[in-house]
Amino acid sequence: MVTVPAQFDGPVWVPTAPPSWETYLAPTIQPIPVIPVIALLAAALYLAGAIHVWTTGRRWSPWATLSFLSGCAVLTIVMGAGVEGYGLEMYSVFMFQQLTLMMAVPPLLVLGRPGTLLLRTVPHNRAGRPVLVAARWGLRSWPGRVALHPALMIPLFLLCFYALYLSDLAGDLLSTWGGHLSLELLFLLAGILFTVPVLSRDPLPKPQGHLGRAADMFIEMPTHAFFGVIVMMASAPLVSAFTHPPASWGVDVMADQGTAGALAWSYGELPSLIMLLIIFVRWNKDETRKVAAADRRIDAEGDPDLDAYNDYLRRLGSRPEAP
Repeated sequence: MVTVPAQFDGPVWVPTAPPSWETYLAPTIQPIPVIPVIALLAAALYLAGAIHVWTTGRRWSPWATLSFLSGCAVLTIVMGAGVEGYGLEMYSVFMFQQLTLMMAVPPLLVLGRPGTLLLRTVPHNRAGRPVLVAARWGLRSWPGRVALHPALMIPLFLLCFYALYLSDLAGDLLSTWGGHLSLELLFLLAGILFTVPVLSRDPLPKPQGHLGRAADMFIEMPTHAFFGVIVMMASAPLVSAFTHPPASWGVDVMADQGTAGALAWSYGELPSLIMLLIIFVRWNKDETRKVAAADRRIDAEGDPDLDAYNDYLRRLGSRPEAP
């Protein structure tokens, strides 16, 4: 059974049963499931593109396909199951959703290389040309450079945690369906914009080097960890929208807020560490590839600097010794 709380403005369903793993994963679809529909459409379009590439005899990574579809599946479950109903009234559940939208789903989507698949799938004739022109403009234009620049992304991450929850902004927005949905879309967009320059191998306006990508991760990782400590140490509720869960749930508001802080401190770190590991693995592979290419070039053409130094040593050795 579901009910709509009197204090919540908008078309929402809130479960009446106490929260449990069973009720979290129950297929309780909201009246207007915007994000689940977006996820299912993205999965369908991606899968159609991958099948088109395979049927034309070209190669496309099954791992990239699995990664993107997994991201869509996680997005559908987290935003379409019962967990979305509990996230309307519980800080811990909403924090879990936020961290999933910002830190877990974007890497799965970005590793699927949707931009490259789009460029390979869309035909270059009249029907597909507008799509290609729009995609290339988005990747190469100055708005694209600004949107993917770390100078914008780090403040956006700070806004999504500190400015949101340490002010009255979260309480005002999360009391309405439109504000709640807007924040969820903002979290997903912020996570994608941060992850793209760090992990993406699609054609970007100005790709970063491995050192810059690792630096971005080291700057981001303490952001939600320190915020989690602040939330755990708070002695009063921080968000007014999470102070009145249904009595049938039996939720302690302050204990639930402490759980939200613990999630921000712990759950947010795991995806960051995995992303950092991927960066270091790619860095090592690229350096190994460069060294192997340099060795092959030296074997084929010789090393001018080394040859000149050896010639210098030979000339020194051939000089007569001074009396």
